[in-house]
Amino acid sequence: MHVLLLPGLACDEEVFRAQRLALQAAGHVCRLSMAHSQHGSLREMAAALLRDCNESWVLVGVSMGGMLALEIQRQAPQRVAAMALLGTSARPDTPEMVALRTQAIELFAAGRMNEVLRANVPLAFHPDNANNPELVATYLAMVRRAGADQLIAQNRAVMARVDSRPLLPQVRCPVLVLCGQADLLTPPAHAQEMAAAITGAELHLLPGAGHMLTMEQPQQVNRLLLNWLSA
Repeated sequence: MHVLLLPGLACDEEVFRAQRLALQAAGHVCRLSMAHSQHGSLREMAAALLRDCNESWVLVGVSMGGMLALEIQRQAPQRVAAMALLGTSARPDTPEMVALRTQAIELFAAGRMNEVLRANVPLAFHPDNANNPELVATYLAMVRRAGADQLIAQNRAVMARVDSRPLLPQVRCPVLVLCGQADLLTPPAHAQEMAAAITGAELHLLPGAGHMLTMEQPQQVNRLLLNWLSA
């Protein structure tokens, strides 16, 4: 199958490293999108990918990438063969989250990126993984590669997203929903809500994982993703 990998906010190929290797080993054709670093809104990102990709794709989106997958589904459902929505949400940001993102944007603009990133680690990971120096260092290096300007632009794009919950009952393609049991940013209730609204969706909550489930529990994610694709 043709699989389009959609990274999360300030993420790059590192967030899908284990999944890309497993998918390619199983014979799937993988493409990694970086549209989230090239356009200012989810609508523009989706439109650009639809222009660039002529095939129908299995969309695998993590966090912001899952939100982008839903936007692609909104714009061109005939181009979506299936969707895997990982650690994401169909809901818009709450006023409280908008306030937190706005504060973070101000700190990024003031050159205080590292301060924000360090404070975000307990939110990004399961408590056990937040104490894993190698994993945390890999995560922080990835986000630093994105840089302050991209952190600002991508947070603004996520803040401006529409409510995708009305779209969910219209989805007709196969859907896999995965979420870390300890995800504090897009908690299990959001995953359960999506799976309940999409006919035939498959839902799994992963123990030992927070928001960064593809990096925290790569083997669990790979197993579930490959089993779903083979089915």
